[in-house]
Amino acid sequence: MGKKILITEKPSVAMEFSKVISKKFIRKDGYLESEEWIITWCVGHLVTMSYPEKYNEQLKYWRMETLPFIPKEWKYEIIPQVEKQFNIIKSLMTRDDIEEIYNAGDSGREGEYIQRLVLMMVKPDPKIKIKRVWIDSQTEEEIKKGINEAKDSTEYDSLSDSAYLRAKEDYLIGINFSRMLTIMYGQKLAQFLKTDKTSISIGRVMTCVLGIVVNKEREIKQFVKTPYYKIQSILKDFQAEWKVSETSRYYESNKLYNETGFKEEKDAKSLILELQGKEAVIEEIKKTKIKESAPLLFNLAELQNECSKRFKISPDKTLEIAQNLYEKKMITYPRTDARVLSTAISKVISKNLNNLMKNYKDEEIQTILKEMAEKKYVKNIEKTKYVNDKKITDHYAIITTGQGFENYSKLTQTEQQILKLITKRLLAIFYPQAEYNKLNITLDIDKEKFATSKKICIEQGYQKILKIKESENNDENFQKINYKKGEKITVENYEIKNSETTPPTRYNSGSIILTMENAGKLIEDEELREQIKGVGIGTSATRAEIIKKLEKIGYIQINNKTQIITPTKKGEAVFEIVKTSMNDMLNPKLTASWEKGLDLVAKKEIKPEIFMQKLEKYIKEKFNKLVM
Repeated sequence: MGKKILITEKPSVAMEFSKVISKKFIRKDGYLESEEWIITWCVGHLVTMSYPEKYNEQLKYWRMETLPFIPKEWKYEIIPQVEKQFNIIKSLMTRDDIEEIYNAGDSGREGEYIQRLVLMMVKPDPKIKIKRVWIDSQTEEEIKKGINEAKDSTEYDSLSDSAYLRAKEDYLIGINFSRMLTIMYGQKLAQFLKTDKTSISIGRVMTCVLGIVVNKEREIKQFVKTPYYKIQSILKDFQAEWKVSETSRYYESNKLYNETGFKEEKDAKSLILELQGKEAVIEEIKKTKIKESAPLLFNLAELQNECSKRFKISPDKTLEIAQNLYEKKMITYPRTDARVLSTAISKVISKNLNNLMKNYKDEEIQTILKEMAEKKYVKNIEKTKYVNDKKITDHYAIITTGQGFENYSKLTQTEQQILKLITKRLLAIFYPQAEYNKLNITLDIDKEKFATSKKICIEQGYQKILKIKESENNDENFQKINYKKGEKITVENYEIKNSETTPPTRYNSGSIILTMENAGKLIEDEELREQIKGVGIGTSATRAEIIKKLEKIGYIQINNKTQIITPTKKGEAVFEIVKTSMNDMLNPKLTASWEKGLDLVAKKEIKPEIFMQKLEKYIKEKFNKLVM
């Protein structure tokens, strides 16, 4: 009888699969074997693209006449450090008794690429069926389902095409433009940095992110604080702020800094003198009820941003922890861009909640779950904004499974905190909306308008769990305000409030990830912004790595305590070189449009050859323009 071979991305994942498939596996060197199955594993990437010198030894020297380098036939090679494991996989795949190969790599573009490279190098017998296991979590039922419902690997060919293209694009842009700019400007840069020699590293996404960081730093450095002066009226029950209106004596006056303040303190004082002793009339009083829903669930970018803010940890550390929790079966697949659930998972979500109630020995979580059960909050979740199949590409949002708690005591404190963060975000979507009373009052004081508004929480709803706005406590005096339109009130006093403009804030390691995810919003051209709506730069799987690389090559610095990012002297100098020579590399428009192209290849909306032709054309045109 023939055997099935299953290949995972790493040994720990292989162990989880083996527990589900059979209890009769025998451990061998680099794989596990039972009567019916063989399970083996990659250790991350086993195969890589060859450097130019493998095509021609002369190409190891960086010379302008050998550029641009665009191979007609691409060369790949085994990474020496993992050659032993590759050879084990090759010997297993080429055994005579193999009938089926199951690709159980990480369920994403990069995971697909790792395994496809191995298959390409091994070239198994074409008669062998190749299947793809695609899972959302590593729980027993999900692994079983993944194996039972494994599709023919050809169904993932377009994903594989986009993965190969992404790698080729990064390779061609990185190698060609790093070499070209180093030849052209490397010596000048070395002199500026007072070093013997230096190279310039260019990357499709990396250079664009450097541009975002440097541009922000320049905005901050060029910023000049501007003071301005606001006026506040003090009344018995509340305070109201002046705002210019069409009836105001200062309407369209050049004495104003903005619609709520004056450039000079003397003008604010002058207005106060004119209003002294005048009565205030209630022009408008409006009470409204506002309802607010819990935020959407975490995707990786949102989780990285939240962990950077709360725990001051880097995005790559957050991803490492999330991956660990995933491999321990405690959360679903972390490298996701979606913030909603699929209809299918929403119908069985009660399993996750029951598991949490049974297994999660945390007092706060148990209190929340008991209240949810008592008040019957868990119903009709599939009819809410938290479930939307159209907003999911590969995987739904990150949620807790309620399983794997036998490993809980082995988790670090930060791992436990992140698990709790994900759990509470999930539980919050079942809670009622938070409710507020909002009161808006507009006063007329001698044709000058003063306004105030206050939002008071009357029903905590989901806020009870997430405690996002703890500062919004009930103001009893404000609750009692009961004026009528046209009513006159005495103004007790006026105050001048000194204000000043505030500089933009620097990115931290979390907010830069969110900016990368939403890079389309940075594009000024409205039509193009709409075209690439929802497309960021980089992917959920690679963004943290890009930030780490920029830090490693000395282009940015990240403060360990605050996670705040600043460009280095070298980073600013490279930015200037790129700005002078190929400014579009700094613009999110170019990088996001390439990302959109890869997405269209994965969706079979454009052919891989078309993408490749456009890429080659871009590189050749750029060289012709710069070298001439």
